[in-house]
Amino acid sequence: MRTVVFNQKGGVGKSTITCNLAAIGAHQGLRTLVVDLDPQGNSTHYLLGDATHDTEGEPLPHLADFFGQTLKFSMRSQSTSEFVVATPFENLDLLPSHPELEELHAKLESRYKIYKLRDALAELAGDYDRIWIDTPPAMNFYTRSALIAATGCLIPFDCDDFSRRALYALLDNVAEIQSDHNRELAVQGIVVNQFQPRANLPQRLVQELVDEGLPVLEPYLSSSVRVKESHELAKPMIHLDPRHKLTQEFVALHDALR
Repeated sequence: MRTVVFNQKGGVGKSTITCNLAAIGAHQGLRTLVVDLDPQGNSTHYLLGDATHDTEGEPLPHLADFFGQTLKFSMRSQSTSEFVVATPFENLDLLPSHPELEELHAKLESRYKIYKLRDALAELAGDYDRIWIDTPPAMNFYTRSALIAATGCLIPFDCDDFSRRALYALLDNVAEIQSDHNRELAVQGIVVNQFQPRANLPQRLVQELVDEGLPVLEPYLSSSVRVKESHELAKPMIHLDPRHKLTQEFVALHDALR
């Protein structure tokens, strides 16, 4: 299964959701890969910390290297597996981001390399049970590439009115990709993030989505300062604090998606 985590709005928890669901699957024994397409590299930092070089001091391979290669056709192109990096966590690998992805964007779009990620992940399909794709907060080349490459889409929703208004356009964009490029793509559901059950606004907004028949997933993910600590320590919640309420919500959400 190849799942893209996508929302055009920033700050809704894409990287947090991607890395924690991936880490739980890996912890349960699934061979898991995270693909970080966001030039900001939040998922990359979450899983690798400050480790940008290997044990011999060489820079780690990354997705900018991979996409740059697609612009220079050669019969001796590197295998996609050569850009994969092991994380400190068992069964969990990463295709890291890099700031150079931003510089490559216009060239990749003009050369219509939109299917290269799909082909690369198909090449890796036999190596992994689950592939999770983190995306930039924009409907751009990298996001379209991810939606074309994926079989499922998770949409984080952070319980404010701006997110609710943007949700309908987002669903239309996903449906257009599905119709034009990827018949296998399905919206697996809307992940309610930073939910505060005692506050009226989040309850009302989420209930409106449910009443409209949208695929809102349960459990809802609680708001917690502990997840910010996990970011700082570069350690997903299942490894930092497996008994925490939020960790257990991630586990339940992961298992509901299997």
